[in-house]
Amino acid sequence: MTPDTTPRAARTAGVAYAGSAYLLWGVLPLYFLLLVPTGPWEVVAWRVLLSLVFCLLLLTVTRGWAAFRVIVRQPRLLGWTALAGLLIYVNWQVFVIGALADRVVETSLGYFINPITTVLLGVFVLKERIRRLQWAAIAIAAAAVVVIVVAYQEFPWIAVTLTASFGLYGLIKKKIGPAVDAVSGLTLESFWLIPIAVVQLVIVAQTPAGITMGANGWGHAVMLALAGVVTAVPLLLFAAGTRRVNLTVIGMLQFVTPVMQFIIGVAVLHEPMPPERWAGFIIVWIAIIVFVVDLLLAARRGRRDHRAEPV
Repeated sequence: MTPDTTPRAARTAGVAYAGSAYLLWGVLPLYFLLLVPTGPWEVVAWRVLLSLVFCLLLLTVTRGWAAFRVIVRQPRLLGWTALAGLLIYVNWQVFVIGALADRVVETSLGYFINPITTVLLGVFVLKERIRRLQWAAIAIAAAAVVVIVVAYQEFPWIAVTLTASFGLYGLIKKKIGPAVDAVSGLTLESFWLIPIAVVQLVIVAQTPAGITMGANGWGHAVMLALAGVVTAVPLLLFAAGTRRVNLTVIGMLQFVTPVMQFIIGVAVLHEPMPPERWAGFIIVWIAIIVFVVDLLLAARRGRRDHRAEPV
């Protein structure tokens, strides 16, 4: 493991940025609940369109158009951003459906197992080698999903879709690397999704409820209009954080989001937690403990090896 030589001030800032991103993602279900009676399909359509508007403003304010033009001249990068856009769309749509259907606990399950999904993608797609404790965490997490399916008699499709879509999204981001900055990337991802967003708004307009933007008072309209900011800000904070701290820190911080979502689902929204569901989550948490222990041991070995190197 490469030792972390980032200055302490930069590491502190990185933890603050990444931690803020995970905190914002953690309370996101409450924001979407404030948008009722707007349905999940309209919410995501506005989220796409307003994210694009916000990113275009950011490109202008930060003078990022030169870097953006370099990206759009490369067909390969455009293709990757289009695929990333489709994956993040699936993630956004399923997440909002879960939040508005009183299934926030299941969305938290998806993000609990997401780090383990990322490791699996690294093994099977990037041909990375992983440690024994990581294999143990994967096996335990798989057992948890089986317990939930068998005992709860329901396949956790929201959790599985969220972890698969976000895991693949992260894989593409890793593939693109530093060639696409955060603002340009989100701008292009939102741009490719414009046709989907427009079709969704047209379909919603044909329903009895119709388009809710502006139909439920100015307060609701403002909250809905902030969808772009609410989407973009955590992603930009996350990008700023990952540039300043190592992956071990990020790996531990990312559990802030599912913990908060789980607490919101159980304590605030009072979603049902029968014994068989508790059993599945407890097994997932055991897998997470194994995963975090492995991260800490790997970080310690990395520091020890660094100190042992000849100067």
